[in-house]
Amino acid sequence: MVLMLNKLYSKSTPGMITKDQEFTRLIKENKGIIYKICNSYCADKIDRDDLAQEIIYNLWKSFNSFNAEFKFSTWMYRIALNVAISFYRREKKFKYHDPISEGLIVFEENPQDEVETDLQLLQGFINQLKEIDKAIILLYLDDKSYKEISEITGFTETNVATKINRIKDRLRTSFSNK
Repeated sequence: MVLMLNKLYSKSTPGMITKDQEFTRLIKENKGIIYKICNSYCADKIDRDDLAQEIIYNLWKSFNSFNAEFKFSTWMYRIALNVAISFYRREKKFKYHDPISEGLIVFEENPQDEVETDLQLLQGFINQLKEIDKAIILLYLDDKSYKEISEITGFTETNVATKINRIKDRLRTSFSNK
């Protein structure tokens, strides 16, 4: 039996939570997903804010079709990643990126910041991946199971496992060549 959210909530029943309130609660509980995706697909703050707004809008638009028998976070990831990939492709067409020439800005290295530097390098390497590979590795880094990743992306679990291994190999190679 499929429970649709629009049947669960009623504004006329006293003491019942409204659909708006439930949506707001679920977004607040899962806002980390939105932050993670926005930070991974957008370099500057304005684009991140635009993408977050676009994700929330699409989640709201699709909220009536959410099947309450499944995890909200899985459904949210699927929509948010689809929106992010579309947003990334659209923005990539319209933005000209003028790379900063090497040596223009010099940062002093501090050995204590090595872990932070490695994390920044990892984020940079992840940002260079194809959109779908980026989505898969983000889900993997968020401790999602292969089954959950396959539900979100639409790939088989075997395909997910293969892709993750290939992505990890690429990232390992990138780190060794740094």
